[in-house]
Amino acid sequence: MLPVLMLLFAMLLQPICAFYTLAIMNHTAAECARVTLTTSDDAVVRSFALRRLRAVPEASLFHVGGQRDWSIDVRRSDGGRRVSVAIAGHLRSLPLFGVSMRLLGKRDGVGVRMEVEAEERMRPAWLGGSYGDWVSD
Repeated sequence: MLPVLMLLFAMLLQPICAFYTLAIMNHTAAECARVTLTTSDDAVVRSFALRRLRAVPEASLFHVGGQRDWSIDVRRSDGGRRVSVAIAGHLRSLPLFGVSMRLLGKRDGVGVRMEVEAEERMRPAWLGGSYGDWVSD
């Protein structure tokens, strides 16, 4: 009975850890898109994202590779009105899930690659003035 319970626990543990990491990544990407309203410096946005991503534990079920492993890509289009933030990282799966992840094609040399992207339309076309105009007295 104990081996069956441990197997069930392991089967629940991996998806919970992966979904937690994905939730933090999604939230961080959306927040970074909103941060681009106040700055055009991608280094500031990356620093902000890395601070938020510290909520993901550096345990192999959640994330591997430390701060250097996070890939943060900020793209602006439509004159800065549309912003897309993509975040990618890696985790190491349990042996039972490694085969299924390999079949899905999400596994590389580091581990299982997890990616999220948030796209925000920051300013509608009809809105005049700049951000500075709207917040000034």
